[in-house]
Amino acid sequence: MEQRSIAFIGAGNMARAIIAGLIASGYAANNIIATAPSLTRREPLEAQYGIRTTSDNLAAAQQADVVVLAVKPQLMAEVCKPLQAVDFSGKLVISIAAGVSVKRLNEMLATQLNLVRVMPNTPSLVNRGMSGLYAPDSVSEADKNFTTQLMQSVGEVCWVENESGINSVIAAAGSAPAYFFLFMQAMQQEAMAQGFDEATARLLVQQSALGAAEMVKANPETSLTTLREQVTSKGGTTAQAIQTFNDHKLSDIVAKAMQAAVARAQEMEQLF
Repeated sequence: MEQRSIAFIGAGNMARAIIAGLIASGYAANNIIATAPSLTRREPLEAQYGIRTTSDNLAAAQQADVVVLAVKPQLMAEVCKPLQAVDFSGKLVISIAAGVSVKRLNEMLATQLNLVRVMPNTPSLVNRGMSGLYAPDSVSEADKNFTTQLMQSVGEVCWVENESGINSVIAAAGSAPAYFFLFMQAMQQEAMAQGFDEATARLLVQQSALGAAEMVKANPETSLTTLREQVTSKGGTTAQAIQTFNDHKLSDIVAKAMQAAVARAQEMEQLF
């Protein structure tokens, strides 16, 4: 991966995950600086990863080739205002904030940015992330490739052609871990109701989910329908469970939930 100086504006969980992934992949620690207002947030980053940290967003951004905006959407305008003093020409800006459009970021920083939007998800914290990426046509292939490699340090990536596709990524990946956690929670609760202790119920569900995901990954040419059918013997226990899901229109519920996530992302674009 090309070595560029990177400034992470914000040092929350997602920034920390990307920093950890970069260091693990061999990226030079002295090329990374992260900002946070408190020493309690900065010192562990310095100690664990050997990177530089500061409370000065402006200084960090000015010295970097790549500026990663890693703050919450509701804080973005406040954080960006002092950064209007930065000369962003020649810099790559990467935003990992949901609901803040390219147009809005250009307005917040009072310039036309060389900008890539990234929508990661929380499994990035364990290097199993799924990130959606979008860049306007003005962004170079070199900068797009750099962003791809940056996010591949914590998982898989996919590019979307239109910015609206980022909202669909939120529905299909950004928010998706919570869907699976909810489903797993329901399974754990029922397993406990049927007599298992909490730890055993969790293990049963956890390993089954992990194994199912690994089977999907190991069989890329096999459709999800086929994988499901291979587990479902006619007239058997699995068939009865699947029929119950179908009777209660699970697919419709999932579709409505994902559509609601997209709608909320669109609302957030108007708020921020």
